[in-house]
Amino acid sequence: MSKKVSQPQEYRYVVFMDEAANFSFLTRSMAKSEETIKWEDGNEYPLVKVQISSASHPFFTGEEKIIDTEGRVDRFKARAERAAKLRASLGNKVKKAEKEAVKKAEKAEAKA
Repeated sequence: MSKKVSQPQEYRYVVFMDEAANFSFLTRSMAKSEETIKWEDGNEYPLVKVQISSASHPFFTGEEKIIDTEGRVDRFKARAERAAKLRASLGNKVKKAEKEAVKKAEKAEAKA
């Protein structure tokens, strides 16, 4: 029984270029590419263009947006408090209207 080859056959040096940040790095990869580039060591390597890398990603550059979660929570609590007050005031109006209806009914019974 022969063993299958588990090592990749096309594992070679490749230059990855982040065009947005004008950043390139040389590493080993199996990525396929038709383009080549002359690297700093004078050799020519396959070129893989990427849209984002550690040089341009906001997480790595420190430019990520910080969400003001505390302000959101405060606004939510304020809205909930206003809604509770509104429900309470509407509940009071309903109770007052019910009392008035009972009084009117009692007056109508007394006249009859």
